[in-house]
Amino acid sequence: MRSPLLSLPGAVPAEGADEGVAAHYGDIFREQRRLAAGTGFVDLSHRGVVTVSGEDRLSWLHLLLTQHVSELRPQQATEALILSPHGHVEHALYLVDDGTTAWAHVEPGTQQALIGYLESMKFFYRVEVTDATGDYAVVHLPAGSIAEPTGAAALRETPWGRDLFVPRAELPALAEGWGQPAGIWAYEALRIEAHRPRLGFETDHRTIPHEVDWLTTAVHLQKGCYRGQETVARVHNLGRPPRRLVFLHLDGTEELLPAHGTEVRLAADGPDGRPVGFVTSAARHFELGPVALALVKRNVPLDALLLAGTVPAGQEVVVPQ
Repeated sequence: MRSPLLSLPGAVPAEGADEGVAAHYGDIFREQRRLAAGTGFVDLSHRGVVTVSGEDRLSWLHLLLTQHVSELRPQQATEALILSPHGHVEHALYLVDDGTTAWAHVEPGTQQALIGYLESMKFFYRVEVTDATGDYAVVHLPAGSIAEPTGAAALRETPWGRDLFVPRAELPALAEGWGQPAGIWAYEALRIEAHRPRLGFETDHRTIPHEVDWLTTAVHLQKGCYRGQETVARVHNLGRPPRRLVFLHLDGTEELLPAHGTEVRLAADGPDGRPVGFVTSAARHFELGPVALALVKRNVPLDALLLAGTVPAGQEVVVPQ
């Protein structure tokens, strides 16, 4: 779904998973600075939007999600996951309930699979699941923004800013009141800096929540009765995850950033050494320089110098060893 905001001056379309919105508007570092200062906005209209209405919506979602939502207060933002029977992450939902409807935005293109699963679990519950992607778009206002969320049908207030669900047809007109736009590259650089995982980037088919620090934001450890809960409890109480997320400070002398999936090795073993992980996301940060997130084996020493492909990298702990 191509965003109408790609017609704004300087917009350069993103590719890959973020196709449909702007990668940048001509100056990625200035755009990052604006967001860090709490001004401007990010067009996330390529993300999927799913709504759940009906009087049983919260009690029903509570049975399916990793998060405690049965008593979710109106306007209280939360994150939640849907796991496989073996505890692997299948979906990540960014939720808010407005008192009558639960709103969620999800990774681009994943909403149909999510809705398929939710529909299969309705049984006798009084709920209605809707793909609202065609009618509503997601826009991000950074933390500290004083822009008014005019026209938003729902709003998620988080430590990183506000996610607005706005009528898609009104997006161009509403954008005029949010200040200067920032592209998805700026948004991603700040996400990486904050060590926030993203489905399909920091995850693969084997990922469990513990590996990417989703236990702190998207999993309620005192609730049970959801698919994959046994794995979550067992690893939390009896063991440690096989991999852990790390933040990488990359050597700035390399011209190209390591791509998603680039193998990570111990620098002491050289570029022909055995891989100990892979790069999940990378960006050029306006203050930190080139940075990345990576998944590495749990037993990689915390102080080890790494190689992301051929790029030397120092690591910062996100998930403890």
